[in-house]
Amino acid sequence: MYFRRKLLEDLPQENTKIWSCKKDDCTGWIRDNFAFEYVPTCHQCLSPMISSVKMLPLLANSNINMKSLNKGRQIS
Repeated sequence: MYFRRKLLEDLPQENTKIWSCKKDDCTGWIRDNFAFEYVPTCHQCLSPMISSVKMLPLLANSNINMKSLNKGRQIS
């Protein structure tokens, strides 16, 4: 019997601004448009992060400016 594999669709990619961990042994990174802080800290090792660019698939974020959201606000 022959089972045909589905062809994987090529996702469109673009250079995306990211924050990556400064530590050499840590692999933590986050997309800039998903970060809550203007200069985030690594969620894995709590080290400072540096801005860089990475080729990633396109991903839409419905919250346009997450950095302006109030963190720690009580929900009524």
